[in-house]
Order: sequence, then C-alpha cells, then structure tokens
Amino acid sequence: MKIPGPEPRPDGGVGAIARAGGLHAYQLWLHAEFGPVARFQLPGAGTAVSIADPVLLEATAHLDERPERLFSFLDPLFEAGNLQVLPAEEHTPWRRLLLTVLAGRPSHERHFARFAALATGLADRWAALPSGGPVELQRELTGLSLRMICGYALGGEVEDPDAVVEAFEVVLTDYLERLYLLPPEQTADRRADRTAQALARLRATVDRVIAARRPGRPDDRSDLIGALVEAGEHPARIRDTVLAMMLAAHHTTGVAVSWTLHLLGAHPVETGRVTEELDRVLGDRAAPDHADLRHLPYLGMVLRESLRRYPPGPYGARRTAEPLTVGGYLIPAGAVVFYPFWAVHLNPAYWPEPERFRPERFTPEESAGRPRLAWIPFGLGPRGCEGAGLATVEALLLLAVLLKRFRFRPVPGHPVVPIERFVLRAADDIRMLVSPRAA
Repeated sequence: MKIPGPEPRPDGGVGAIARAGGLHAYQLWLHAEFGPVARFQLPGAGTAVSIADPVLLEATAHLDERPERLFSFLDPLFEAGNLQVLPAEEHTPWRRLLLTVLAGRPSHERHFARFAALATGLADRWAALPSGGPVELQRELTGLSLRMICGYALGGEVEDPDAVVEAFEVVLTDYLERLYLLPPEQTADRRADRTAQALARLRATVDRVIAARRPGRPDDRSDLIGALVEAGEHPARIRDTVLAMMLAAHHTTGVAVSWTLHLLGAHPVETGRVTEELDRVLGDRAAPDHADLRHLPYLGMVLRESLRRYPPGPYGARRTAEPLTVGGYLIPAGAVVFYPFWAVHLNPAYWPEPERFRPERFTPEESAGRPRLAWIPFGLGPRGCEGAGLATVEALLLLAVLLKRFRFRPVPGHPVVPIERFVLRAADDIRMLVSPRAA
C-alpha cells in the first residue's frame, strides 16, 4: 500500500515548507491533509515518512541512527564530527556518560541552591525595572539557562551569555536561510563573515569555559569535562561536547519557560491556581527548595501542558536499518522516519481541543490510558534528550521564583509567532509586561 502524501516537486519540497512558514507548521498541514502516516519531501534528506500517531510511533522507538544530511547544519559547530549523527557504536557510550552527568538527582539537589541564586538574581533585576516594564523573555531566560548549565556541568561561568546566545542564533539562522532559499538580510559575503565571526566567538567561549573550569568534588558526578577527560576523550571531542551542551541546554529550558509564561499571561484562572499553590507551599520564601518541587503538582502540570503546546524541539528524525511496517505501510531500510513532535502533541485523537491550554490534561486520571508517546517534548528512544530531567528541574525552579513574585501580561500589539530556529521560538521574542504581584 502506497504511503499517502503530496506530489513530489522539482524544488525538493523547499517551496512548500517555506510557504507554510517552516517545517514546524508544514507538519501540521501534512497530517491534517494526509492522515497519521504521510510521505513528503524533506529538504536535506530526500523523501521522508512522517508519523503523527503515538501508537504507531512505538514501532520506530528503537531506531538509533539519525540521517546525516538532515543534521548537517550543525557541522560547522564541531571539530571532531557532528555529535548529533554519531554512529550507534560511538553514540551509546557517549550518551551513557552524559546521562551519568546530567540525570543524577543527587547532583540536581547539590546544585539547586546555585540555580535558585541565579533565578533570584534575575527576579531582583526585574523588580528594579519600572513597574509594568516590558521584558524580552527568550533573551533573558536563555541567557540565564546558559549560566545554569555552565555552572552545573562545566564547572565555571560564561562571559556575556547574551552574546553567546546571539552567536548561536546567527549560525542557525544562516543555515535555515540557505536550506529554505530565503532571501538573506545581508549580502552573501557579509553573511559569511558574520557567521564566521559567530563561530569564532562560540569556540573562544568554549575554550575559556574549559580553561576556567573548577573541578568538582570527588563525589560530584556533574563534572562533565572531568568525566570526558577520565573517559579518554581527545580535546576536540571535549570542546565539541561542551559546545553541544551549551547549545542544547540553554535553548530547551529558556524557551520552555518563556512559552509557559506566555501561555499563563493569557490564562488568568490557571495563573491564579499556580500562584495559590506557590503561596501555600512556599509561604514567605522567595524560592523553593528541591524537595518543594514534589509539592507543586499543578505547576508541574502547567509546564507539561506548555511543553505539549510548544515543544522546544518541534521535530526529530531517524533512519531505518531494516524494513518496518507501520500502520499497514511498508517503510524500506535506509528510509528517513520523521518525528513530527508538534503534530503528535496536537493530535485531536489523543488531545481533545488540542489548541486549548488546559493543564488538567496531566492529572493522573486523565493521563491514565494515554499512549506513552503522545507527549514527547524531549524526543524518544536511544536518541532522546539526556538532559530532560535537569531541564525540568531548572524550568520548575524558574517558574516558581518568577510567578511567586510577578504578574505577567502580554505587551499589547506585540505578535508572538512561532518559528523554527533549531527550537520552536518566537520570531521577535516574547515581550511581556512584568509587575510585582503585590502591586
């Protein structure tokens, strides 16, 4: 049985995706038009099979290879080979090391006070702004998230986090403009120079972070650089891993918290429930302890619902090693399987009224019986995000600190439009009016 999908076009699918506004939006149209399994032209990977049904995705959850061409936009960032497409025999021990560093609850607890101090420092700075002043959430929160991951896993501080975030944006935007044949804002020569300068800035930052590293305690398993050295990794791979960690960690947490505050700003009833919970659990304290997070279930549901509506990574992809049958369709060996995370999260068969913001979807009662892959903001299978647990802890802490102290309202007339920039972010940031709750 032939897999349904649009007719192939000479441009390799670039035009259709660009007209849709990006691959994040195209996937929604694709599955609304052709059903839960659809083939389409994926720029950089030829033809792909996209699967938006969580039950059908189970047949692909074991896949452990990524299509190299699709992730080639990250090639310029790395010296020793693109870490996103390492073959399984290299990826498995590398992943195991990252999980050892990032997934340990004792390390999360040990660093929690430092995270809280950084979050409280940001809140103090916002409190000094003119009452009701606008804040650019993505810029502020991705910069803070970058400082958090550098302090946690890299043993040091990063200078000028805003400049580092901007440099990542320059490199990724350059790739996407080339991939989708978008008209650049600058001439080819100036764009190339700007991208080269951004790459140089990123590599210099990584070198400074490594040189300034403060080794952790002997029992502190969060020392990523120390773990890489102990594992015998060569210097280029260590630098690449640090850069990959900085890229992934600051995007996911900062963007996720920004979207959550954006959603709450438009939903006062849900905001009221969050603040009531925070007041009850924290009392007069400005920040939670690590143990408090277990007593903030509604805040956790709010975050999960926000990650459903705006997953930081809107899609992923794998390559089949052997033929697979999915939903009655045969997918050949060597094919690209596309994971449309956003379309999965908005599948009305599993999420009634999918566009509606309703944290109660994640109560134990409503979650019972829902397929496990219906909610996959951190990916799935052996290539899923190693830092998912740490990112969740950081996000809950930031939300608790900020919502305990402030009210967030949208800036009138400022459009918030999701775009694809390696993560699902807002085109012109998420600007909100921030004022003390007591005011």
